[in-house]
Amino acid sequence: MPSYHDRGIVLKTIKLGEADRIVTFMTEEHGKVRAVAKGVRKTTSKFGGRLEPLGHLSIMCWKGRDLDIVQQVEVLNPFQAVKEDYDRLSQAAALLEVTDRLSLEHHNDSALYRMLLGAINVIDQDNPPAVKGAFFFKALALEGTTPVVNQCANCGSKENLVAFSILDGGLLCEHCRKGSHISAEAVAGLQLILGGQLARALHEIVGPVAEELNLLGKVALEGYLDTRLRTR
Repeated sequence: MPSYHDRGIVLKTIKLGEADRIVTFMTEEHGKVRAVAKGVRKTTSKFGGRLEPLGHLSIMCWKGRDLDIVQQVEVLNPFQAVKEDYDRLSQAAALLEVTDRLSLEHHNDSALYRMLLGAINVIDQDNPPAVKGAFFFKALALEGTTPVVNQCANCGSKENLVAFSILDGGLLCEHCRKGSHISAEAVAGLQLILGGQLARALHEIVGPVAEELNLLGKVALEGYLDTRLRTR
């Protein structure tokens, strides 16, 4: 069987049989990959605890007909600080779920891989409160669904932007309002996130505004995906 090397982040795992596990990776060059890690649940497994969600790994896999097979694994970053802190873990878990839902198997999406890796690094180091919402909105942009945030998505007015609807294209003015209410502070934060000032946004957006954007981003993604996200 042909084999390939890549770098990837473990999105999720599923038990298979008595000793195996199906591991879903978001990889740098091969998109989403589902591969069987044989014997990984045995205490004698050479993979040990390396194939767990959030692990950033160098992997070698054999290409299979339906599922690939994990042959070698080397840890690049276990993101231990994330795994040991509940708040960080819950933030990162939401990012893993969104990445899993947006990505396609063996369809190269290096931009999404890099964005996920960067976001988890930020959570591991600083854990800014708006990182989840920022990731959600940037993911929509990667999907080609960048919300209109500098004017009303319906009439073009730049005044009194008071609502947000992903189905209507983004922010809406008071006259065109529908969807979710959005505060003026959250409007300014969203403009930073999607206006090329992400680092500033993550530094400045805190407290209730961060919570508002996190929820708004979740609602927007659920509207785009037409399904509910499981991660709280």
